[in-house]
Amino acid sequence: MERTVTLQIRRQDRPDGPSYWQRFEIPYQPQLNVISCLQAIAELGRTADGERVAPVAWECGCLEEVCGSCTMVINGRVRQACTALVDELLAADGEVIRLEPMTKFPVVRDLVVDRGRMFEALKRVRAWVPVDGYYDLPTPRIEQAAQQESYPLTRCMTCGCCLEACPQVNEHTGFIGAAAISQAMLFNQHPVGRTEAEARYRALMAKGGIGECGNAQNCVKVCPKNIPLTDSIARAGRALTFYAIKHYLDK
Repeated sequence: MERTVTLQIRRQDRPDGPSYWQRFEIPYQPQLNVISCLQAIAELGRTADGERVAPVAWECGCLEEVCGSCTMVINGRVRQACTALVDELLAADGEVIRLEPMTKFPVVRDLVVDRGRMFEALKRVRAWVPVDGYYDLPTPRIEQAAQQESYPLTRCMTCGCCLEACPQVNEHTGFIGAAAISQAMLFNQHPVGRTEAEARYRALMAKGGIGECGNAQNCVKVCPKNIPLTDSIARAGRALTFYAIKHYLDK
């Protein structure tokens, strides 16, 4: 018999609609990833029971774990679909691959979610270097050691894994999450970006900021880019303590 791959996919037709499961079977091929499976399902156009259905909606961009758009929950673990290999999934979790949308973001359709809360958090912490034009500007030299310290933080692709795994991100809190805190620390290290440091500190001290972090450390475990998120959170907490003391003494 021809070997097949079975996928159970949680689907949702519209943002306010109910979710439901559908089962699909596709021919097995070596070196498949989850995106390849979703493409095969779209070409097939029917469930394992033969029912004709619309293609499953999902997002992808780079297909090399850089854009972060194909993040979903695969066999109970949040990760990128482009680097989730079928052979590894079947070896670790059995004969069925389960795909679900992330739960901490509003579902748009099927596996597509709205990650807008992450980008709003980046706006809140001013995750950019302020400039007054795009002409050549003299800027301080960044030492090699500082570059090496900052580089891991620049790898963030706003995928949402850290928020999905964080127990503090739920309907009862407005916690901005580890990604935004880490980006605030990244831009506070930049010689021009640190001119906005106090504004970032105020944002991190406000409701939904670092005070709501429960130190579960799930974020650093699931980060696909191995960003030292807990180090950033610890450094942010220390910097905010000094900022609060200084602000109190200056009154």
